[in-house]
Amino acid sequence: MRIFLTGATGFIGSRIVPELLAAGHQVLGMTRSEQGARTLAAAGAEVHHGQLEDLDSLRSGAAKADAVIHTAFDHDFSNFVANCAKDSQVIKALGSVLIGSSRPLLITSGTGMGSTMPGKPATEDVFNKAHPNPRSASEIAGEEMLAAGVAVSVMRLPQVHDTVKQGLVTPLIEVARAKGVSAYVGEGLSRFPAAHVLDVARLYRLAIEKCEPGARYHAVDEEGVSARDIAQAIGDGLGVPVKSILPNEAADHFGWLGGFVGLDMLSSSEWTRKVLGWEPSGPSLLDDLREMDYSAAG
Repeated sequence: MRIFLTGATGFIGSRIVPELLAAGHQVLGMTRSEQGARTLAAAGAEVHHGQLEDLDSLRSGAAKADAVIHTAFDHDFSNFVANCAKDSQVIKALGSVLIGSSRPLLITSGTGMGSTMPGKPATEDVFNKAHPNPRSASEIAGEEMLAAGVAVSVMRLPQVHDTVKQGLVTPLIEVARAKGVSAYVGEGLSRFPAAHVLDVARLYRLAIEKCEPGARYHAVDEEGVSARDIAQAIGDGLGVPVKSILPNEAADHFGWLGGFVGLDMLSSSEWTRKVLGWEPSGPSLLDDLREMDYSAAG
């Protein structure tokens, strides 16, 4: 297939490119920069110049492809609600040129969308539209496109990691660096699901090849790594003390992260593994945090 990939030079997208190429697919990678174009060309991908704010560029890229994988997202979490709304418009733009065809569109969301209550693992068969995470806008847009005749499926991400980036854990490291202490909320029992970036890239390939409209996949290796263990690994890496803070101190200590750090985001991937034959094999989140070069971070 010729696959249009948004976010092709990003943390996850840059790993999806070689994964797709090695499997015999062609990649039309979107980038906004000349440096990104050079990187994609060097990797063996075709270059499509575009950006999330230019919906026409998105539509033209999707129109040239047999399938679309959408991983691009504006990760300015201080403007998270607006960026989730923007992602909804992007998904609708991509889907608009696929209506009535069998060409698949694989969009990206978060595992929290499959959660119904704290302490119960999020699952692929659930879409909790009442979840407080505004990323639900992406899946609502996906549902609208599915109803309009687009072969949409959803990849839900946990904390995707290597020894350089670790999802929301990366800004946690920067907070600990700035504050001189690695903190967790309460007893630190809240949990973060996680998976290594190379395992996630492989799962994107498996999902676009399967093309099951309406399916939701969980890119989860570890169902839940405790906030206390994460804080300890960060404290060890930075050489700063580790301590508990009260729930009402979270917003002041963590800033915009305060709304996430106390959430128990336990998530299952049992169904995903079964239907796609996915067996993650990469390092754990704590292993990558222990191997990280903290002197080079920041």
